[in-house]
Order: sequence, then C-alpha cells, then structure tokens
Amino acid sequence: MGNQAEACTLADDTSLIGHRFAMSDSNAGSRIQSSQPRAPAGRDAHDMQASMSRRRLLVGAAGVTAAFGVAGLTGPAVAQNNGQHGSQRSRAVAPSNSLSSRAYPVPASDTDIARDAADVPPPIGKRGPMTVRVDLETIELEGRLDSSTSFRYWTFGQKVPGPFIRVRVGDTVEVHLRNGEDSMMMHNVDLHAVTGPGGGAEATTAPPGEERAFRFKALHPGLFVYHCAVPPVAMHIANGMYGMILVEPEDGLPKVDREFYIMQGELYTDQPFGTPGLLSDSYEKILDERPEYFVFNGSVGALTSRHPMRTRVGETVRVFFGVGGPNHMSSLHLVGGIFDRAYPLGDITSPPLRNIQTMSVPTGSSAVLEFKPSVPGRYAFLDHALSRAERGLAAWLDVEGDENPEIFSSSV
Repeated sequence: MGNQAEACTLADDTSLIGHRFAMSDSNAGSRIQSSQPRAPAGRDAHDMQASMSRRRLLVGAAGVTAAFGVAGLTGPAVAQNNGQHGSQRSRAVAPSNSLSSRAYPVPASDTDIARDAADVPPPIGKRGPMTVRVDLETIELEGRLDSSTSFRYWTFGQKVPGPFIRVRVGDTVEVHLRNGEDSMMMHNVDLHAVTGPGGGAEATTAPPGEERAFRFKALHPGLFVYHCAVPPVAMHIANGMYGMILVEPEDGLPKVDREFYIMQGELYTDQPFGTPGLLSDSYEKILDERPEYFVFNGSVGALTSRHPMRTRVGETVRVFFGVGGPNHMSSLHLVGGIFDRAYPLGDITSPPLRNIQTMSVPTGSSAVLEFKPSVPGRYAFLDHALSRAERGLAAWLDVEGDENPEIFSSSV
C-alpha cells in the first residue's frame, strides 16, 4: 500500500467532516508453541534457541485465536508471503566486527519513519457527540533508525508513533483497520479508550490485504495508548506499533499556543547499539527486557536533528506524552524547565499536579504536561534514567524570544 493515506473522518448521520490519518503495518508474530526440542549446551544452544524462536514466530499455530478467542481464525497468526519473513530478510546483514563492512559500509535507509511531534490534529472544540470514522492502515517498511542504521519497522501509517486520534466523550467511534497487502503478518489494534473485549483487538485482527472494523462509544475522557495486540504482543509494540487517542471532555481542553505529541519506545536488535547497516530484531532480548535502543518517536534523532520542537517565550505548551514500551517506564524530565501542570496517567478531568520536575509514566500509559517557557534557548526532554540518553533517547525544544536576565543570566 506504500504511501497510500487512509481518510479519518468525523461523521454525523448526514455528513462527513474530516481530518486524515494514515496507518502502516509491519510483521506480526504468532503465539509461541509450548513444546520444543531441548537445545545443546553452549553457544550452539543459544543459536538453536534463537532459530527455534524465529521458527515458532513464523509457523506457530493460531496464537491470536488462542490468546484472544478470535472468531473465524483457524489458521496461523503469521501470514506467509513468498516464504519469507520481514525479520528473516533483515538478518542478511554483516556482523558488526566484519572488516569488509568497514571497507564497504551498507547505507542506511533514508525513509524517515519518525513522526513530527507537531503532527497533532486540531482541538475538537465545543460540539455535541457525533459518529467519528477512523481509518488505519498497517504497513511494514525499512526505515531510518540512526544516521547509518536502519530497521524493519512495523507501523501504523508508516510513522512511529501511529497517528494521534482525537475524539470527544460521547462520540461513537468506527475503527476501520486495513492490513497492507505487502505485510507478512496479521495485525490489529487494541485501544485503551475502548470499553469492550480486547479493546477492539479481536474485531480488527486482519490478514494481509484485508480490512476489519468495529465501533465503540467513547465513555471516558482521557489520553489513552493504543497498540497492536497480535501475539507476541511485545514484539509488535517494540517494532513500532503504538500510538495514542485523546478523548476530550464535553467542554474540550483549555486553549494553549502549542501542542506536541511524544511517545517513548524501545527497540531490541540482535546487533549492538550503533552497528551500521540493516539491523534485525531480537525476540530473546525482548523477553529478557534488554533493549539496544531507547527512542522518542521511533528513532535516534527523531526529535533532535530531524524534527525539533519549536515555540516562543511566553507561549503555553501542552505535551501529550505516552510510553509504548513494551517493557520500560519513563521518568520524563525537561532540562531547564518545570511542568506548571501535569495530568498523570492520562487523567485530564482531575485537578492537575503543579510545579513538577520529573513525571513518572508507566508502560502503556500517558501524561499531559503543560508549561510556559520564560527564557529563550534549547531545552532537552530526557528520561531521567539518564543512561538511556546514551542509547538514543533525547528530544529538543527550541525556544525563541527576548532574553530575561531577571529570570536567568549566564553571567554574574
């Protein structure tokens, strides 16, 4: 499906009004079989275990059906395409210690999968409940992970995170998910805003080239995570399949000058951090919770060198922040700034916390953060588990405006 964008519209009984979302898919996995031969000891055991793990992902029995009870699915959760799997293809990369790779470096993909943090649909405004249609497409593609590194991402709309979805409490939301024809795996979507079985995952589980749909009523205001939930769920999330949906309260949110959309995630690669070329995913490291990369919006440099955020002194900034994970929580900190108001766990109707230095956000959860810069300069968002910055986790906020030496001066 490539660059095809799917329309997401706000609809009542007589008309369609809309902003657009695009979703993209990647490879999915099936539930791991419980029976397996015993591997020999030593390094051969490690290689054999990794091989068996990959084989189970490719040919395992109907993991989606077993895990979620999906009606009508009698085959494996993994879709076959010319006998190849996206992650298997990505294993054709030279070892990081190969001397020939130093002489003939493999160029990284130039495809930018990182979502610009400013890519946020406008506020809903004051209106009554209506029917909202959301079209999502899942697409698998090779994208840029770092300056000399690429990765086979599984995405919603060819970007990580997936599109920011914005509705109002009381809306009836129709979710249509199409799995791209070039996908290797089944995909679906579980929206934490849904009150219903599987968050919609059962209803939207789709083989490559097919579409599924369901509807739900948005009963609870808040900022919610969504993600693919085809087993192994952690692999689908780690490879890029997560995003957020905002359910605004009846009267909407207070007006601000800037809104940004940031999600934190982890990538688990066979190769060590910084290895050039096309990297392959590691299911073993996912299970051991040992990521090689921590990233904001999908890749190293996504919100620094490529898409830094920008605002001006005196403007009120609102950040919609979520943690896709799949395994590690975040301690979000704005270096040189304090959050004037913080709405933890995605709760946007309770009174906010005030004057917050660092915001803890669990995996699969979110926070809304508001602040007003008083001094120009470059500010950095970091996880205050600071070693993660060495593995790619940083974002810049560039603030323009007049100096204010009464508040801050670099000299005495």
